[in-house]
Amino acid sequence: MMYLKKMNSRLVILLLVLVLGCGSTAVFAEAKAEGEQKADWSYHDIVSLDFVKQYVKVPHPEGVMIIDSRPKRAKYDKGHIPSAVSIPYSQFDKKTASLPQDKNTLLIFYCGGLKCPLSHKSAWKAEKLGYKNVKVFAEGFPAWMKVPGHYAEVSAEYVKKMVDGQKDMLIVDSRPKRKKYDKGHIPSAISIPDSQFDKLKDQLPQDKNAQLIFYCGGFKCPLSHKSAAKAINLGYKNVKVFAAGYPAWKAAYGTAQAPGIKKGAEEGSIDIGSFEKIIKEKPESVRLIDVRDPGEFSTGSFKTAENIPSDELEKKINTLSPDKPIVFICSTGARSGEAYYMVKDLRPEIKEVYYLEAELTIHKDGSYKIVKPQ
Repeated sequence: MMYLKKMNSRLVILLLVLVLGCGSTAVFAEAKAEGEQKADWSYHDIVSLDFVKQYVKVPHPEGVMIIDSRPKRAKYDKGHIPSAVSIPYSQFDKKTASLPQDKNTLLIFYCGGLKCPLSHKSAWKAEKLGYKNVKVFAEGFPAWMKVPGHYAEVSAEYVKKMVDGQKDMLIVDSRPKRKKYDKGHIPSAISIPDSQFDKLKDQLPQDKNAQLIFYCGGFKCPLSHKSAAKAINLGYKNVKVFAAGYPAWKAAYGTAQAPGIKKGAEEGSIDIGSFEKIIKEKPESVRLIDVRDPGEFSTGSFKTAENIPSDELEKKINTLSPDKPIVFICSTGARSGEAYYMVKDLRPEIKEVYYLEAELTIHKDGSYKIVKPQ
């Protein structure tokens, strides 16, 4: 009997040791995991998309800065959360002067998503500098763009690259036409004032995948943002806003001037050499309108050309503006010449209008051949 009692006591003790041992192991493992978490790059104060959205406003709210920690040229310039500034993690130490002086300012860092450490590492550095209200939007730019109705903001450098490269896109000036656009605008941009968006939306491309870039008068101007939202509601899928707008463009790149236009032998025609110089050097300095049928246009045209078939020109005649020279083209000079005289008859206030009197062949890759009329 005593033997059984001793055995039972030993079993109880053994069980207690095992239980306590397991508990100690669990506690140790938890402590170890916590230690590893603290050693990791993850920041301790993570915020949600809804938290970020309340600060994405025009004009930018005071007391907050949203910071993109991704590389500038490779990522930020091409698209970022509206109102965000660029302070790449790789250049953080060199750009601390870009941070606000008030250490109580709310700083929200983000980068390329949950697997991206750049925003977390930047947040740790900001905290070491003494900033007291630092957050990380860990889901980052991909999460922002997944929300229906959201769009990206782009930089002046990106817009300049698109203009110089004659990329397939449409730049839209959302400012009032006479008061602002007519006095100066980004090369190749068309005027669709936000106040007249619904009336002029037929100027937007039929392709809903076309890239649209809206701009207006700078960071305090809401017009481009309003127009962008309207375009998205129409079903356009690649909408961006150049929020720095025309003031930033003018400060960085000035205003483009058209190379001198030399008149051709025929009334209203443009000299072929002058035309080729413009196409090569400053194609955005003129409004180039291809009046061929859509089927012909689809086989190849100049990158900056827009297609208004000659039989549709009259009903769209009021969309033409005198802000830059207009040059009509077709395959032989017949329909472009007809377009020229239509404008002279119906829109006599437009003084700078020309047509190319020549046989013109344009290939799909943008190469072309011009043959002088016989």
